[in-house]
Amino acid sequence: MKGFPALTVIGIADALIHWQIFFVLCSAIGLTQAASNFAAFCVAAAFSFYVNMLYTFDSKTSVLGYLLFMGLMAGASFGTGAIADTHGWHGLLTVTVFSVLNLMLGYCFFRFVLFRGQRT
Repeated sequence: MKGFPALTVIGIADALIHWQIFFVLCSAIGLTQAASNFAAFCVAAAFSFYVNMLYTFDSKTSVLGYLLFMGLMAGASFGTGAIADTHGWHGLLTVTVFSVLNLMLGYCFFRFVLFRGQRT
């Protein structure tokens, strides 16, 4: 299982982790959607980055690459949450929009930046 299909399966697991954490932080604790989305992303991304590195791309990457990935996507997660807070989106819409964005941007980042030139 390689490439986009593997990333999709891992992305689904990532989304489940992200959604659960988001709704606990947003609903039970009362954090903003921006803060909840950011925190949920950080936990879920650590999981998916590690699993993708092991199974999808069969490669190790540098700490700098990991930090670059985390920084870019964390910014996107916070930004999506901030837009949701500003426009009064329902939490379900927030995590759905970010999950789709995360899948597309995450795949492009893994494929074309971190592991460019590798066969997937």
